[in-house]
Amino acid sequence: MRKIFSLLICLLLAGCGTATYETVSVEEAMELIKKNEVKILDVRTPEEYNGGHIPGSELIPLQVLDGMAENLDKDADYLIVCRSGNRSQQASELLAAKGFSVLNMDGGMNAWTGEIEK
Repeated sequence: MRKIFSLLICLLLAGCGTATYETVSVEEAMELIKKNEVKILDVRTPEEYNGGHIPGSELIPLQVLDGMAENLDKDADYLIVCRSGNRSQQASELLAAKGFSVLNMDGGMNAWTGEIEK
């Protein structure tokens, strides 16, 4: 009985693996962008995005990301950006759970020191 219980616990834990993502600094994000190694997803509102965004970034607000994820390239690496890092963390969790390769930019646009496009 004890072996069966242990086996059941192991199987449950193995099946409950959570998808993960990595958080990178603004400096690391800039290097990845410079090397063209990531696609940039901005998950802020259209108003925030229009106020200034990283050049080449694509706007997909967090509120619609779940429904839009099927349109994203599963083979790409994505850098997720928001205002402060909170929404991008949520977006990173969502996309990682769907099997995407995701990097969350720590501090969001509040910490961004690079070029901004309006």
